[in-house]
Amino acid sequence: MNDINANGAHIPAIGLGTMTLKDAVCIEAVTTALRLGYRHLDTAERYGNEVAVGEGLQQGLRAAGLKRADVFVTTKVYQDKLTAADFERSVSESLQKLKLSYVDLLLIHWPNPTVPLAESIGALCKERGAGRTRHIGVANFTTALLNQAVKLSTEPLVTNQIEVHPFLDQSKVLAACRQHGISVTAFCPIARGKVPGNELLERVGKAHGKSPAQVSLRYLVQQGIIPIPRTANPDHLAANLAVFDFALSDGEMAEIGKLKKPDGRVVNPPHAPTWDV
Repeated sequence: MNDINANGAHIPAIGLGTMTLKDAVCIEAVTTALRLGYRHLDTAERYGNEVAVGEGLQQGLRAAGLKRADVFVTTKVYQDKLTAADFERSVSESLQKLKLSYVDLLLIHWPNPTVPLAESIGALCKERGAGRTRHIGVANFTTALLNQAVKLSTEPLVTNQIEVHPFLDQSKVLAACRQHGISVTAFCPIARGKVPGNELLERVGKAHGKSPAQVSLRYLVQQGIIPIPRTANPDHLAANLAVFDFALSDGEMAEIGKLKKPDGRVVNPPHAPTWDV
């Protein structure tokens, strides 16, 4: 597994997304993923599955003969818990559910316009200072919010987790992240099932003996973007990792790049930020 280096963090280049995975299904998915070679798990307080992710992590560590430090674990604080007191409480509850003393990456899940960004970023930085997370970052931040967050933060921000796939134009946010040395983590990298069946991705996949989903993931990986595809299917878990044994040509990258559109989102935000800044 390759790593992406960003502001001092070494983040495995592909992770397992766990949104909507629950209970035994989630436990089994996490355990299987670690056995297959995943070293990056993504969860969140809002997903309601931190207990299952934690149990899957423990089972997976034993099954694969790994140490806790071998796996990069991310969780997030939701937008309704971004005041300083609520933030600290949320992190305590997440660590308790995960049965961990720290996470590797802690994110603000969505910005909240009713809570001063300085307060939220301050609470985030405090958690790194307390040793309850090794690194910090944000999610779903526009370029304007990202620029503000960088100025406000006393600790390095290492990622902005956003929706990224071949059908969505995120050029402005990607450029802002790169300007600040911040990595991009991509949720919904297969566009919630819209990738399979796309004529171009099918054609490129056939040329490499790969599926359209693998082409989509490779397209992101080749740009230094960290996809976190969600699946509980063991075959799909294995296939999603098998994207480091081929490369897309410059021409193929350019062709796929033409699929992106400003209105290509598959996720509706909990509020309506100004996405184009």
